[in-house]
Formats: sequence, C-alpha cells, structure tokens
Amino acid sequence: MSHLTIQNVELSRGFFLKHLEGMTAELAEIQPEGFNNNILWHVGHVLTTAEYFLFGFPEKSLNLPKHYIELFNRGTSPKDWKREVPALAELKQQLAEQLERIKQIPEERLHEKLEKEFFNFKTFGELVNFAVFHETYHLGQMHAIKRIIENQSVKQV
Repeated sequence: MSHLTIQNVELSRGFFLKHLEGMTAELAEIQPEGFNNNILWHVGHVLTTAEYFLFGFPEKSLNLPKHYIELFNRGTSPKDWKREVPALAELKQQLAEQLERIKQIPEERLHEKLEKEFFNFKTFGELVNFAVFHETYHLGQMHAIKRIIENQSVKQV
C-alpha cells in the first residue's frame, strides 16, 4: 500500500484502539437513550465493515465468523441480538489482527479498478480511504456515547 494510505489506516485504527484502552465490557454494552447502538456494536461494525470492504467478507474472507453479519451489519442493533456476542477483548484483538492484514495489501492493489462501482468509488484505493473515513465516523459516535454515559454516572453520584 502507498505510504500515505498505510499511515491513514494505522492512524485511524491506532486512535480507534486507543479509545478502547481501559474501557470495560460493561460500559461498552450500555446503550444510552437516543442512540441506536452501543460501543460494542460500533466496534464490531467497524471490524466487520472493514473486512467486507477490504477482504470481501463473508464470501472471500474467512477471518471473521460469518454470524458477525447478523450482529454488526448496517441496520442491526443490540436490541435485536439473538445469539451470543463476542467480548470486547475479542473484537479488539480481531481489530489488531485485521490491521496487520491490511498492512500486507500490496500497493499496486490500490490502483485496481473495482468490479462494480461502490458509492461512486472506482478503485480499491478509494475504498480503503472510505474505510478510514467510516472508522473515524464511528469513533466519533463511540466517543459521544462514552461521554454521555460518563456524564450520566457523575449526575447519579
């Protein structure tokens, strides 16, 4: 991958993982009023979506369990979960492993034309950039959820 693209992916994923440091599983499972999802869902969603964009999950990638689609796909919500959900620690580990796989993508692949345009993106490199944008968007959502939870905890004391 190009140096700049690697830097963007590493920067984004680094901030994402740093945000999760010290976060408890309990906090990650709280879904504040006004939000469709909790932090755990956002973590799983970012992982699953990046795997879809960059590795063709679930058809071409066996790196994640297929049932992650039911749990973390767009339009899903923790209130609809009907099966056991992976632990926050497991998702964090999978995010770190995924980053290592992303870093192994050859630079020439960035210039490959997509088989079919996706959101007006024509090349794989454009899709990688979108994955970075997508990840940072969800990091913002997670940050907002965490601040609301912490603010509510302070008010209850």
